[in-house]
Amino acid sequence: MSPLNLSLAVMGAAVLLIGLLSNPIKRAFLSGPLLALLLGIVLGPVSGLLDPSGWADPVTLIEEVARLTVAVSLMGIALRLPRRYLRPHWRALVVVLGPVMLLMWLVSGMLVFAVLGVPIWLALLIGAVLTPTDPVIASTIVEGRLAQRLLPERLRHFLSAESGANDALAYPLVFLALLMLEGPAASALSEWVWRSVLWETGGAVLLGIALGYVAGWLLVWGYRRETVAETSHLVYSLALTATALGATHVAEANGLLAVFVSGLVFRRVIPEEEDQSEERVQEAVNDFFLLPVFILLGVVVPWREWLDLGWRAAVLVVAVLLLRRLPAFLALAPAMETVRGRAEALFLGWFGPIGVAALYYAALSRSETGDELVFTVATLVICSSVVAHGVTATPGSRLLGRREARDRQATG
Repeated sequence: MSPLNLSLAVMGAAVLLIGLLSNPIKRAFLSGPLLALLLGIVLGPVSGLLDPSGWADPVTLIEEVARLTVAVSLMGIALRLPRRYLRPHWRALVVVLGPVMLLMWLVSGMLVFAVLGVPIWLALLIGAVLTPTDPVIASTIVEGRLAQRLLPERLRHFLSAESGANDALAYPLVFLALLMLEGPAASALSEWVWRSVLWETGGAVLLGIALGYVAGWLLVWGYRRETVAETSHLVYSLALTATALGATHVAEANGLLAVFVSGLVFRRVIPEEEDQSEERVQEAVNDFFLLPVFILLGVVVPWREWLDLGWRAAVLVVAVLLLRRLPAFLALAPAMETVRGRAEALFLGWFGPIGVAALYYAALSRSETGDELVFTVATLVICSSVVAHGVTATPGSRLLGRREARDRQATG
């Protein structure tokens, strides 16, 4: 059997098995991404059944698979958010996407700099890679009957909106560090402003608005002319995602941001009665793409490079998981009207998982710089985050759910 066919068979079987056991898995305080990661480790480094050394370039494969997975997840988040969510919650989103995100970047970068002793802009590049709150893992926390029963809708939407937006907004931070590594500061800053901020980011927003509006208008036209079948929602959502990714790649713009914006605009244009069907379809597609990327990560984890870091690996992981997000979130939570009380601030401050988005940026950075350290450190922290957040997601949700129930009884 060829490696490709074996990989397809294993990943397909894993998706089926984990999907069939999704409720028992959550009751056992586990998560689909965690089990998929462990399965990849067993199939790769442990047993050698899947050997990435025979693949052309595993990191390039990781980059493309992660980019597609994140894009599909971003479209799912955009279709899941209420139509008028952004306007009443804009202040909280500005805080979490502004000062909180910048602090996450600087704290992560400074920790890498202090623990590993690498050059400052290489450390800040790794910090930028680790900054985004992953929309793929976050979706496993806020979706499903258990999340709907335990977590207030307000918090589920807030975590979804943040993870979708900051994943795309990490792009300029990554490229600022890349450009500063390549040349003089003055020319690097000038290129960053004109290329990364104005063209790649601003252009992605404009392109996403245009694509989302046109796609939504065409779907409405199809409904009126009765040319759209009920079964075409899946194809339509995926087609919009692929179109946004392809168009921005040609224009050399921020594809992930364009996907997210196009999804938000598309949802506002389509008929309101179609919201739920689009949402359910996209959640199913998200689950299909979610698990294989973690199996693939488990297969290609750079064990030897991790061991070469020695004691610094453990110190860095613990420091990043505890200090990257939680202190900044707790300090600035009073400025976010969406977050009510210290318990919610603790929950949201802890559940800022690092996952597929960081994996994409790590593979992209490695392709741009040729430096293996970025990929080594990023995969180490990503795998640690998958374990830590995967194990604590269900207990944390239950604790917060009980706290919310007691508060409602006390005020009722």
